[in-house]
Amino acid sequence: MCFFDQHRFACGDWKWGHFRQHCNREYRTGETCGMKLIMQTVPVSQKCKLCDKIDTKQRRRSAEEDRIARWRREGGKFRASIDRSYDMIKSLDREIYDLRNERTKKRLVV
Repeated sequence: MCFFDQHRFACGDWKWGHFRQHCNREYRTGETCGMKLIMQTVPVSQKCKLCDKIDTKQRRRSAEEDRIARWRREGGKFRASIDRSYDMIKSLDREIYDLRNERTKKRLVV
């Protein structure tokens, strides 16, 4: 039961930080026993990398929806572009779904 810092992000996710103290079960220098306990929690004002990726993909998805709406208002002459944007939205939806599943899986591991 060695002690580590914990970094808690604004989104609620966390990650292990630096090693801080050995426990009395581990006698070798530079080694840890494998069990991690929290020495202190360090709040981080940013979101984690997964949440940043999800936010970026959602912004891209929203931009594609705005483009489609603009092209439809301008008339039906942009059919190929609209189809390509729909394909992009489907791809982004799949990526967002995968990232959310990864985030949920990561939270449940503990």
